[in-house]
Amino acid sequence: MYAVEVQSLTKIYTSSFGKKKVQALTDLNLNVPPGIIYGLLGPNGAGKTTLIKILLGIVFPVYGTAKILNEDISNYKIKNKLGFLPENHKYPPYLTGESVLKYFGRLNGMSGKALDNKTDELLSLVKLIKWKKNKVKTYSKGMMQRLGLAQALINDPELIFLDEPTDGVDPIGRKEIRDILIDLKNSSKTIFLNSHLLSEVELITDRVGILNKGKLIREGTVQELTEKKEEFIISFSSELNEEILNEFKSKYNLVRASNGSLNVKVADLNELNNLIDLFRNRGLLLREVMPQKSSLEEMFISLITESDKQNSQ
Repeated sequence: MYAVEVQSLTKIYTSSFGKKKVQALTDLNLNVPPGIIYGLLGPNGAGKTTLIKILLGIVFPVYGTAKILNEDISNYKIKNKLGFLPENHKYPPYLTGESVLKYFGRLNGMSGKALDNKTDELLSLVKLIKWKKNKVKTYSKGMMQRLGLAQALINDPELIFLDEPTDGVDPIGRKEIRDILIDLKNSSKTIFLNSHLLSEVELITDRVGILNKGKLIREGTVQELTEKKEEFIISFSSELNEEILNEFKSKYNLVRASNGSLNVKVADLNELNNLIDLFRNRGLLLREVMPQKSSLEEMFISLITESDKQNSQ
Protein backbone atom coordinates (compact mmCIF):
# COMPACT_ATOMS: atom_id res chain seq x y z
CA MET A 1 0.00 0.00 0.00
CA TYR A 2 1.16 3.52 -0.82
CA ALA A 3 0.35 6.60 1.23
CA VAL A 4 -0.13 8.50 -2.05
CA GLU A 5 -0.75 6.78 -5.39
CA VAL A 6 -1.24 8.85 -8.54
CA GLN A 7 -1.82 7.48 -12.04
CA SER A 8 -1.98 9.51 -15.28
CA LEU A 9 -3.19 12.58 -13.41
CA THR A 10 -3.90 15.55 -15.68
CA LYS A 11 -5.29 18.97 -14.79
CA ILE A 12 -6.13 21.77 -17.23
CA TYR A 13 -7.34 25.15 -16.02
CA THR A 14 -9.66 27.01 -18.38
CA SER A 15 -10.56 30.70 -18.31
CA SER A 16 -14.18 31.73 -17.73
CA PHE A 17 -14.72 32.17 -21.47
CA GLY A 18 -12.82 29.03 -22.38
CA LYS A 19 -10.34 30.88 -24.59
CA LYS A 20 -7.23 30.27 -22.54
CA LYS A 21 -6.10 26.92 -21.17
CA VAL A 22 -3.26 26.19 -18.78
CA GLN A 23 -1.90 22.65 -18.49
CA ALA A 24 -1.08 22.40 -14.78
CA LEU A 25 -0.39 18.64 -14.66
CA THR A 26 0.31 16.23 -17.52
CA ASP A 27 -0.05 12.45 -17.21
CA LEU A 28 1.52 12.45 -13.75
CA ASN A 29 2.44 9.15 -12.09
CA LEU A 30 3.67 9.17 -8.52
CA ASN A 31 3.87 6.69 -5.62
CA VAL A 32 4.78 7.71 -2.07
CA PRO A 33 5.49 4.87 0.39
CA PRO A 34 4.09 5.23 3.92
CA GLY A 35 6.20 6.40 6.83
CA ILE A 36 8.59 8.66 4.89
CA ILE A 37 9.16 12.36 4.28
CA TYR A 38 8.60 13.04 0.58
CA GLY A 39 9.70 16.36 -0.92
CA LEU A 40 8.11 17.73 -4.07
CA LEU A 41 10.26 20.37 -5.75
CA GLY A 42 9.73 22.60 -8.73
CA PRO A 43 9.81 26.22 -9.89
CA ASN A 44 6.80 28.50 -9.55
CA GLY A 45 3.98 27.27 -11.75
CA ALA A 46 5.31 23.70 -11.88
CA GLY A 47 2.03 22.26 -10.57
CA LYS A 48 3.05 21.41 -6.99
CA THR A 49 0.17 23.16 -5.24
CA THR A 50 -2.29 21.93 -7.87
CA LEU A 51 -1.30 18.35 -7.10
CA ILE A 52 -1.86 18.85 -3.36
CA LYS A 53 -5.24 20.49 -4.00
CA ILE A 54 -6.32 17.55 -6.16
CA LEU A 55 -5.22 15.05 -3.50
CA LEU A 56 -7.18 17.01 -0.88
CA GLY A 57 -10.30 17.24 -3.07
CA ILE A 58 -10.13 21.03 -3.40
CA VAL A 59 -9.88 20.92 -7.20
CA PHE A 60 -10.61 18.04 -9.58
CA PRO A 61 -8.49 16.46 -12.34
CA VAL A 62 -9.52 16.30 -15.98
CA TYR A 63 -8.59 12.62 -15.97
CA GLY A 64 -6.43 10.17 -14.12
CA THR A 65 -6.83 8.58 -10.69
CA ALA A 66 -5.41 9.14 -7.24
CA LYS A 67 -5.54 7.31 -3.94
CA ILE A 68 -4.64 8.36 -0.42
CA LEU A 69 -3.96 5.68 2.20
CA ASN A 70 -5.39 3.12 -0.22
CA GLU A 71 -8.68 5.03 -0.59
CA ASP A 72 -9.85 6.90 -3.66
CA ILE A 73 -9.63 10.66 -3.17
CA SER A 74 -13.39 10.88 -3.84
CA ASN A 75 -13.97 9.23 -0.44
CA TYR A 76 -14.41 12.28 1.80
CA LYS A 77 -14.07 10.18 4.97
CA ILE A 78 -10.35 9.81 4.32
CA LYS A 79 -9.92 13.50 5.19
CA ASN A 80 -10.17 12.53 8.87
CA LYS A 81 -6.70 11.04 8.49
CA LEU A 82 -5.15 14.05 6.76
CA GLY A 83 -3.43 17.22 7.97
CA PHE A 84 -2.78 20.25 5.77
CA LEU A 85 -0.71 23.41 6.12
CA PRO A 86 -1.34 25.64 3.08
CA GLU A 87 1.10 28.25 1.87
CA ASN A 88 0.43 31.80 3.12
CA HIS A 89 -2.28 30.61 5.49
CA LYS A 90 -4.30 33.23 7.38
CA TYR A 91 -6.34 33.10 10.57
CA PRO A 92 -8.82 35.71 11.89
CA PRO A 93 -6.61 38.33 13.59
CA TYR A 94 -8.87 38.58 16.66
CA LEU A 95 -8.31 34.90 17.56
CA THR A 96 -5.57 33.78 19.92
CA GLY A 97 -3.21 30.91 19.10
CA GLU A 98 -5.14 28.77 21.56
CA SER A 99 -8.53 29.60 20.06
CA VAL A 100 -7.27 28.86 16.52
CA LEU A 101 -6.31 25.33 17.51
CA LYS A 102 -9.51 24.77 19.45
CA TYR A 103 -11.57 25.96 16.48
CA PHE A 104 -9.88 23.44 14.17
CA GLY A 105 -10.12 20.79 16.87
CA ARG A 106 -13.89 21.25 17.09
CA LEU A 107 -14.11 21.01 13.29
CA ASN A 108 -12.48 17.60 13.72
CA GLY A 109 -15.01 16.50 16.32
CA MET A 110 -12.89 17.14 19.40
CA SER A 111 -14.13 18.80 22.58
CA GLY A 112 -13.73 19.13 26.32
CA LYS A 113 -10.63 18.15 28.25
CA ALA A 114 -9.22 16.12 25.35
CA LEU A 115 -9.20 19.22 23.15
CA ASP A 116 -7.69 21.36 25.93
CA ASN A 117 -4.89 18.85 26.44
CA LYS A 118 -4.22 18.45 22.72
CA THR A 119 -4.09 22.21 22.24
CA ASP A 120 -1.52 22.70 24.99
CA GLU A 121 0.47 19.67 23.78
CA LEU A 122 0.77 21.05 20.24
CA LEU A 123 1.48 24.63 21.34
CA SER A 124 4.29 23.27 23.51
CA LEU A 125 5.55 21.15 20.61
CA VAL A 126 5.90 24.21 18.34
CA LYS A 127 7.14 26.40 21.24
CA LEU A 128 4.17 28.76 21.30
CA ILE A 129 2.74 27.85 24.70
CA LYS A 130 3.85 31.20 26.20
CA TRP A 131 1.90 33.05 23.53
CA LYS A 132 -1.25 30.94 23.50
CA LYS A 133 -3.36 33.82 24.88
CA ASN A 134 -1.90 36.35 22.41
CA LYS A 135 -3.91 37.30 19.36
CA VAL A 136 -2.51 36.00 16.10
CA LYS A 137 -2.34 39.54 14.70
CA THR A 138 0.67 40.01 17.01
CA TYR A 139 2.44 36.88 15.73
CA SER A 140 5.49 37.09 13.49
CA LYS A 141 5.65 35.18 10.19
CA GLY A 142 7.68 32.45 11.85
CA MET A 143 5.19 32.14 14.70
CA MET A 144 2.35 31.88 12.18
CA GLN A 145 4.17 29.02 10.46
CA ARG A 146 4.57 27.23 13.79
CA LEU A 147 0.89 27.74 14.58
CA GLY A 148 0.00 26.45 11.11
CA LEU A 149 2.03 23.31 11.71
CA ALA A 150 0.23 22.76 15.03
CA GLN A 151 -3.11 23.21 13.27
CA ALA A 152 -2.12 20.58 10.68
CA LEU A 153 -1.49 18.10 13.52
CA ILE A 154 -4.61 18.78 15.61
CA ASN A 155 -6.43 15.62 14.45
CA ASP A 156 -3.36 13.34 14.80
CA PRO A 157 -3.28 12.67 11.03
CA GLU A 158 -1.60 9.72 9.31
CA LEU A 159 -0.65 11.78 6.24
CA ILE A 160 0.39 15.43 6.49
CA PHE A 161 0.61 17.82 3.52
CA LEU A 162 2.86 20.82 4.14
CA ASP A 163 3.19 23.66 1.63
CA GLU A 164 6.33 25.72 2.42
CA PRO A 165 6.36 24.78 6.13
CA THR A 166 9.54 26.73 6.98
CA ASP A 167 8.80 29.85 4.94
CA GLY A 168 9.73 32.92 7.00
CA VAL A 169 11.16 30.87 9.87
CA ASP A 170 14.61 31.72 11.26
CA PRO A 171 17.43 29.09 11.12
CA ILE A 172 16.87 27.92 14.71
CA GLY A 173 13.14 27.62 14.06
CA ARG A 174 13.77 25.66 10.86
CA LYS A 175 15.96 23.22 12.78
CA GLU A 176 13.22 22.79 15.38
CA ILE A 177 10.58 22.17 12.70
CA ARG A 178 12.89 19.64 11.01
CA ASP A 179 13.21 17.80 14.32
CA ILE A 180 9.43 17.77 14.72
CA LEU A 181 8.95 16.33 11.23
CA ILE A 182 11.56 13.63 11.84
CA ASP A 183 9.82 12.69 15.11
CA LEU A 184 6.51 12.48 13.24
CA LYS A 185 8.08 10.21 10.63
CA ASN A 186 9.54 8.04 13.38
CA SER A 187 6.02 7.64 14.77
CA SER A 188 4.90 6.21 11.38
CA LYS A 189 3.43 9.42 9.95
CA THR A 190 3.86 10.18 6.25
CA ILE A 191 4.82 13.75 5.34
CA PHE A 192 4.40 15.21 1.86
CA LEU A 193 5.97 18.64 1.58
CA ASN A 194 6.56 21.36 -0.98
CA SER A 195 9.43 23.73 -0.40
CA HIS A 196 11.60 26.26 -2.22
CA LEU A 197 14.32 25.84 0.43
CA LEU A 198 16.28 23.07 -1.23
CA SER A 199 18.88 22.96 1.53
CA GLU A 200 16.08 22.13 3.99
CA VAL A 201 14.69 19.41 1.70
CA GLU A 202 18.16 17.90 1.33
CA LEU A 203 18.49 17.56 5.10
CA ILE A 204 15.15 15.96 5.85
CA THR A 205 13.56 14.05 2.96
CA ASP A 206 13.74 10.33 2.23
CA ARG A 207 12.65 10.74 -1.39
CA VAL A 208 12.35 13.72 -3.73
CA GLY A 209 10.33 14.36 -6.88
CA ILE A 210 11.19 17.14 -9.36
CA LEU A 211 8.19 18.67 -11.10
CA ASN A 212 8.44 21.07 -14.04
CA LYS A 213 5.59 22.37 -16.18
CA GLY A 214 3.27 19.72 -14.79
CA LYS A 215 5.57 16.78 -15.51
CA LEU A 216 7.60 14.65 -13.11
CA ILE A 217 11.08 14.81 -14.62
CA ARG A 218 13.09 13.00 -11.94
CA GLU A 219 12.51 11.09 -8.71
CA GLY A 220 14.66 9.28 -6.17
CA THR A 221 16.50 9.59 -2.89
CA VAL A 222 18.61 12.70 -2.34
CA GLN A 223 21.72 10.53 -2.65
CA GLU A 224 20.56 9.08 -5.98
CA LEU A 225 19.78 12.52 -7.37
CA THR A 226 22.94 14.28 -6.22
CA GLU A 227 25.51 11.56 -6.86
CA LYS A 228 27.63 12.14 -9.95
CA LYS A 229 27.90 8.82 -11.71
CA GLU A 230 31.44 7.60 -12.42
CA GLU A 231 33.05 10.62 -10.70
CA PHE A 232 35.01 9.95 -7.53
CA ILE A 233 37.28 11.59 -4.97
CA ILE A 234 40.34 9.51 -4.03
CA SER A 235 42.37 10.51 -0.99
CA PHE A 236 45.69 9.01 0.07
CA SER A 237 47.53 8.28 3.29
CA SER A 238 50.88 8.34 1.46
CA GLU A 239 52.58 10.95 -0.68
CA LEU A 240 51.44 11.34 -4.29
CA ASN A 241 54.34 12.96 -6.12
CA GLU A 242 54.11 14.87 -9.40
CA GLU A 243 55.99 12.21 -11.38
CA ILE A 244 53.42 9.54 -10.55
CA LEU A 245 50.56 11.98 -11.03
CA ASN A 246 51.76 13.03 -14.50
CA GLU A 247 52.15 9.39 -15.52
CA PHE A 248 48.57 8.60 -14.57
CA LYS A 249 47.23 11.83 -16.09
CA SER A 250 48.29 10.60 -19.53
CA LYS A 251 45.95 7.63 -19.21
CA TYR A 252 43.16 8.79 -16.90
CA ASN A 253 41.03 11.86 -16.29
CA LEU A 254 42.57 13.08 -13.02
CA VAL A 255 42.65 16.49 -11.34
CA ARG A 256 44.50 17.20 -8.11
CA ALA A 257 42.32 18.94 -5.51
CA SER A 258 43.60 21.59 -3.09
CA ASN A 259 43.56 19.13 -0.16
CA GLY A 260 45.88 16.69 -1.98
CA SER A 261 43.15 14.26 -3.03
CA LEU A 262 42.33 13.44 -6.66
CA ASN A 263 39.13 14.09 -8.56
CA VAL A 264 38.71 11.16 -10.93
CA LYS A 265 36.31 10.62 -13.83
CA VAL A 266 36.13 7.07 -15.17
CA ALA A 267 34.13 5.27 -17.84
CA ASP A 268 32.80 2.66 -15.43
CA LEU A 269 33.55 0.84 -12.17
CA ASN A 270 35.95 -1.54 -13.92
CA GLU A 271 38.15 1.39 -14.93
CA LEU A 272 37.99 2.74 -11.37
CA ASN A 273 39.16 -0.58 -9.95
CA ASN A 274 41.95 -0.81 -12.51
CA LEU A 275 43.14 2.64 -11.45
CA ILE A 276 43.04 1.69 -7.78
CA ASP A 277 45.09 -1.43 -8.53
CA LEU A 278 47.71 0.71 -10.30
CA PHE A 279 47.95 3.06 -7.32
CA ARG A 280 48.45 0.11 -4.97
CA ASN A 281 51.06 -1.45 -7.26
CA ARG A 282 53.00 1.82 -6.95
CA GLY A 283 52.94 1.43 -3.17
CA LEU A 284 50.39 4.20 -2.61
CA LEU A 285 48.12 3.77 0.41
CA LEU A 286 44.54 4.83 -0.27
CA ARG A 287 42.58 6.30 2.60
CA GLU A 288 39.17 6.80 0.96
CA VAL A 289 37.31 6.49 -2.34
CA MET A 290 34.08 8.49 -2.39
CA PRO A 291 31.58 9.24 -5.17
CA GLN A 292 31.43 12.94 -6.01
CA LYS A 293 28.17 14.72 -5.29
CA SER A 294 26.54 17.93 -6.37
CA SER A 295 24.21 19.78 -4.02
CA LEU A 296 20.48 19.28 -4.42
CA GLU A 297 20.26 22.90 -5.57
CA GLU A 298 22.86 22.37 -8.31
CA MET A 299 21.11 19.21 -9.46
CA PHE A 300 17.72 20.96 -9.41
CA ILE A 301 18.90 23.92 -11.49
CA SER A 302 20.58 21.59 -13.99
CA LEU A 303 17.48 19.43 -14.39
CA ILE A 304 15.09 22.36 -14.77
CA THR A 305 17.39 24.10 -17.27
CA GLU A 306 17.68 20.93 -19.36
CA SER A 307 13.93 20.31 -19.18
CA ASP A 308 13.16 23.85 -20.32
CA LYS A 309 15.56 23.46 -23.26
CA GLN A 310 13.85 20.26 -24.34
CA ASN A 311 10.40 21.85 -24.06
CA SER A 312 11.47 24.82 -26.20
CA GLN A 313 12.73 22.62 -29.05
